[in-house]
Parts: sequence; C-alpha cells; structure tokens
Amino acid sequence: MKRSYEVPRPPLRERAVLVGKAERGGRGGAAPGADGLPASLEELGRLAETAGATVGGSVIQRRGPVRPATFVGRGKLEELKRVAGEADADMVIFDDDLSPAQVRNLEKAIGLKVVDRSELILDIFARRARTRESRLQVELAQLQYMLPRLTGLWKHLERQAGGIGTRGPGETQLEVDRRRVRERIAVLRNHLGGVERERETQRARRREAFRTALVGYTNAGKSTLFNALTRSKVLVENRLFATLDATTRQLVSPERRLALVTDTVGFIRKLPHHLVASFHSTLVEAIEADLVLHVVDGSDPQFRRQMAAVEEVLEGLLETPRPTVLVFNKTDRLADDACAALRIEFPGALLVSARRGDGLDALRSFVWEEAARYARVSRNGRAATPEVRA
Repeated sequence: MKRSYEVPRPPLRERAVLVGKAERGGRGGAAPGADGLPASLEELGRLAETAGATVGGSVIQRRGPVRPATFVGRGKLEELKRVAGEADADMVIFDDDLSPAQVRNLEKAIGLKVVDRSELILDIFARRARTRESRLQVELAQLQYMLPRLTGLWKHLERQAGGIGTRGPGETQLEVDRRRVRERIAVLRNHLGGVERERETQRARRREAFRTALVGYTNAGKSTLFNALTRSKVLVENRLFATLDATTRQLVSPERRLALVTDTVGFIRKLPHHLVASFHSTLVEAIEADLVLHVVDGSDPQFRRQMAAVEEVLEGLLETPRPTVLVFNKTDRLADDACAALRIEFPGALLVSARRGDGLDALRSFVWEEAARYARVSRNGRAATPEVRA
C-alpha cells in the first residue's frame, strides 16, 4: 500500500501595521516615496518584510510631542486600533525605540504585540546570522536590549510594585532572570574576546598589505561590488543585511602586486547601539583599513540621508580619520544627466555599476594608486605592499 505524506505548509506571515512620526519640514516626513509614505516608513516596511511580516497598513503621528505613556496621542491610538483591526494585523511595529512602559501600555490598549525598530532589526540579524561569531554578536545585543525590559515580562506575577508583605514570586523570578541574563552576557563577552584575539592575529599578518574596506548603507551593493573587484562569490541578495560577517579577499594588480579588500556589514538609520558595540570586532576591519570606500546606492532617492547615517556611525567608530572616497554604485539605473549631476555635486567621487561592470577599471586603478602612495610612505616604517608569488 502506497503511503502518502502531507506536504509541509510554509509558515504563515504575520501581518503588521507600521507607526511613525512625521519629521520636521514636511507633513509626512522628508521626501515621501512613490506611495506617499515618509521614506522612513518605507524603509521600516522593507525591514518588516525582511523579518517575514506582511505590511497591512500604516499610521503617522504628524504633530505633537511624544507621549511618555503610549508614544502617540489618544486620538492616534484610536486610529491605530481601527487600522489594525481593518488590516487583521497580528502586530504593530514602531519606527522609533519604545520604553518598556510604552510597550506594555500599548499592548494593553491595542491588544496586539508591539515591536519597536531596534527589536525588529535585532530579529533580522538573528535570522540572518550564520557564523559562530555573528550569532554570538547578535545574542549579546539581544540580551543587552532585553535586560532593562525584563520587568515588564513579569508584571503578571507581581501583586504590587514591592514593599513589606508584597514581595511575590514575580519579584523573585525577575531577579533570577536578571542574574541569568547578566551571567550569559559575561559568557558571550568572554567568547567574543577570544574571537577578537583571533581576528587581531589575522590582522597582524595582514598589516604589511594595503587594506581597503567597503562600507555603506545596507543593500547599497557592497557585496556585488566586492565580488566584481575580487572575482569572489560571496552571498548577494536584494535584501537588507544580507552580509553580517566581514569577508576579506585579495585584489591583484596587473603588476602582480597584492592588496586586501574587505566587505563589511551594512549600516542603517537608527542602528541600535547594542549592535554597533557587539559588532565592534567585525567593524574594526573598517576602523583599521588604509582606505575606506563608502559605497552609496546612487539610484536611491534617499541616498543623502543614507550617507549621513553611515558617516554618523563611522565618526563614532574611527578614533582617527581614514582616507575615505565615495563610490556611487548602481549607475546603470541612472540617466546620463543624473550621473553628471553626481560628478558635479561630489567631485572626486567614483561612479560604478557593479552589476554591469561600468567604472570598475577606474576604481581598481584608483585603489592601486592609493596602494602605491601607501607603499612610498611606509618604506621607512611598515613594509611596502607585497608582491604576489607566482
């Protein structure tokens, strides 16, 4: 008798409603997208889809101060409940970070799960982490995010805030969980310290070579450019945060001289500071590079805002300024006059199309010119850029 097997169904995607606040200078934020939403909410929608959710609607707080209790005002809260009900939503995602009390009050008022921007980004990183190092880094960032929010998880067991005769199991369990989280954070930091020492050993062996780091906003095409320059085959996806681990490959000149190119994790607006701290061992590849190539998606209408977000993170990372050059990618999506405008506005920038190969020869030549200058300067110190052995 032939046995039949049930075909497994794909997991259902959660439906989400997005919530953001308007920025100064516009009704719905600067430079709204094609659907009229603020650019920040468009990006939040892409983050939600990357995390596996389907966007069913959005609500924008256009004016007024942030409410300490619920972030949005009473009227906007009623609108949010209505939109979530019409969209049959499972969750609400806010474009800003929320306090534990705000999350608790919102979930009580709306009756749905509430997630803020940092928690959403941390979830995406957890989904996409593949190597041991990136998993350790993401877990550390998640625990650091969770620690001050543990109180809200045990409200259902607390009888009162505390005091004589009112210290119930909730308070005891809360302290137990806090201790366990702190212990796990200490273990993760110890493990990452070992990884950092391994990376430092690798970097020490590479210091004789000229090092170039590709940095930029997430999904700017860094990995595609990295593959095109070094003839590698690292993962390339049209998704946010496709790359979480630093990858280094050799770049060989026609004269058989060697340089190193590193692909790094992408940045994003309002990047959680826990992630920046946890990924320090990965981002140090950019910190210690001899040349930083800031890759920008020139076809994105919001590329100036993205550049500012990357520069803000780099300023916090770089103790001393590094030679940095703008590389506008995806020029195959731009008209000739748009490319000409970029050259005028950003003199010295390089324009390339990693997908089509435009401008790559000029970029390679520029890297080798910088490598030759580095070699001349370092003759009295570190060794010059080494040659590749046949």
